[in-house]
Amino acid sequence: MADTKVRKAVEIDPNREPIVVVDDLHIIYRVYGAGGKGNAASAFSRVLRRESRPSMTEVHAIKGLSFVVYRGEAVGIIGTNGSGKSTLLKAIAGLLPPHSGGVYTDGQPSLLGVNAALMKDLTGERNIVLGCLAMGMTPAETKAKYQEIVDFAGLKKGFIQYPMRTYSSGMGARLRFAIAAAKTHDVLLIDEALATGDAKFKVKSKRRIEELRKEAGAVFLVAHQLDVVKETCDRVIWIDDGMMHMDGPADEVVAAYIEATGK
Repeated sequence: MADTKVRKAVEIDPNREPIVVVDDLHIIYRVYGAGGKGNAASAFSRVLRRESRPSMTEVHAIKGLSFVVYRGEAVGIIGTNGSGKSTLLKAIAGLLPPHSGGVYTDGQPSLLGVNAALMKDLTGERNIVLGCLAMGMTPAETKAKYQEIVDFAGLKKGFIQYPMRTYSSGMGARLRFAIAAAKTHDVLLIDEALATGDAKFKVKSKRRIEELRKEAGAVFLVAHQLDVVKETCDRVIWIDDGMMHMDGPADEVVAAYIEATGK
């Protein structure tokens, strides 16, 4: 008789309001052409000649993660490169389908990353308008929030009229965060978007994240800068090789991570 694995159900505190439930989540990537040789032209030529199909490798990025996040929490996600942090945020945002298990959210998650979709050939001004409209804000709401976004981003005088391609990485990151933070989100997912901000901007960002927590749902933050995680989050989840390693108060988890990794 085959062994059957009994999975423990996710426990929910009846006295608190859950906003995100991750239940035995597994995410598997299929990477085609892994290990293949040659450039895109040679690969296309092989396809036209109906030669052997490209090899496929499966990457098990998230392996059975389960946790509950409650309304008002700010949760840091830490781990070494390749541990599955960004994959987890994409799954919560609904951008990656689970291989098994599930993600359940009360409201609409919004993912803010370093590669958030701003158009480099358009001015910062146009990107603000498009970004606000894409988040569901009305033209009137966008107009009302415009100057607040510009001031929050702290761009040098006149740069808001320049194409985004002329911005430094730090300027682009500040503008992305300023646009995303202009609207109250059910669940805000931040993936390394604060990494290039200066000290002054980090203080403003932390204050705004605290406001977002009070106004709406929950905030998730992926950042390699552990001081930012400690200052911004009250809870931290440490992922190792796609699996839960530790989940608890920010100071305790970050201290354990530093001791284990030497970072």
